[in-house]
Amino acid sequence: MMTHSNDQPFSAPSPAHPIAVVILAAGKGTRMRSDLHKVLHPIAGRPMLLHLVASAAALQPAQTVVVTGAGREQVEAAVAPLGISTALQAEQLGTGHAVAQARDALAGFEGDVLILYGDVPLVTAATMQRMIGRLHGDDTPAVIVLGFRPADPGAYGRVIADAAGRMDRIVEYKDASETERAVTLCNSGLMAVRSADLFALLDRLGNDNAAGEYYLTDIVGLAGAAGRSSAVIETGADEVAGVNSRGELAGVEGAWQATRRAQAMADGATLIAPDTVWFSHDTQIGRDVVIEPNVVFGPGARIEDGATIHAFSHIEGASVGKGANVGPFARLRPGADLKADAKVGNFVEIKKAIIGEGAKVSHLTYIGDADIGAGANIGAGTITCNYDGYFKYRTVVGEGAFIGSNSALVAPVTIGAGAIVAAGSVVTQDVEADALALVRPPQTSKQGWAARFREKMIARKAAR
Repeated sequence: MMTHSNDQPFSAPSPAHPIAVVILAAGKGTRMRSDLHKVLHPIAGRPMLLHLVASAAALQPAQTVVVTGAGREQVEAAVAPLGISTALQAEQLGTGHAVAQARDALAGFEGDVLILYGDVPLVTAATMQRMIGRLHGDDTPAVIVLGFRPADPGAYGRVIADAAGRMDRIVEYKDASETERAVTLCNSGLMAVRSADLFALLDRLGNDNAAGEYYLTDIVGLAGAAGRSSAVIETGADEVAGVNSRGELAGVEGAWQATRRAQAMADGATLIAPDTVWFSHDTQIGRDVVIEPNVVFGPGARIEDGATIHAFSHIEGASVGKGANVGPFARLRPGADLKADAKVGNFVEIKKAIIGEGAKVSHLTYIGDADIGAGANIGAGTITCNYDGYFKYRTVVGEGAFIGSNSALVAPVTIGAGAIVAAGSVVTQDVEADALALVRPPQTSKQGWAARFREKMIARKAAR
């Protein structure tokens, strides 16, 4: 059984009410000190924003809108291939103002609106569904807020609610009293609101507060003043961790990796030193896979049942077949495809090449743009010379062929099944099946030459 990503298993039913998703991504992210937009910094090889988009997609939203601001071009380019629309917040006037910018994009939409944040990437589809479900509770709340209880509430906004989760208001820390600051239930910023309520409430927002901004959180109080209750549901602090700095990015990455490692082991893989293994968002791991310390999986890695990945290997865009053996210190680049029981060993690099069933590439070797047949053996120090400075060419090694150490296979070239290439050969022409290719000058031996050479050089040195 293959496993991938750290998303919890979730199958959203067809929504009884249409869902729209609004993701706020207009912040400048100055604390990141980066030319890359904050929400595009990757977690496990995928931009934070796209983690969130993927989770929300499980709810089958009718529409997704990303609210942009500074660096809009980067964000627009990231979401355009997914068919996601954007709305511009030209001035940073607060979260309520940001959501209001999605009004035109959602014109005519009637349903539930989920409000998410592009720099809070780990919220699961299951939690989003809980928010929507609570919105349609028997008490028909106007607004659902996702709350959490951090170890240090710090400057988070406080959720003022009773034991049943019925909310009175949300108070931003800078506007809160000492009594309100003592509350431990904090606001994540994520909300679920019916579209008919959302924009009516946004129209009534004011900015009479310490920051002079239009707070989205104020819609809770506005709904209450109109006789409509709101409610809070809770989740763990890790799920709503936000990213505003490189340090926080590393923290969220660490949390994601810890969850993924635990999932891999629960699904039947052995991680010898779990904290040293790094997964990508789409890594697929089979059962009875053994992963030794300090292994890194880049995007697009698939490891089938019973394979072993030895220490200090890097695998990206590659497939490792059942029972195959990789490393230590191996690099599998995109297009590497190891069939069942193949072996790729110490300091070997494979790129865009098929390594056939049971074939061995054990030591100090580069194989690129090649097809290596089942049972073939590639000796230490062998390289495929696949590039002439302008074009790439392919090398084919037949089943059961033996390539001696320190050979260079100059593509395009084919080595027939069962052929032997002698060590130290530079092969520029095809080799027939079961033939011996020997491409090197004959060895000669000059008796006494080395001794005479040493005497001559010692004398020359002494004369200086």
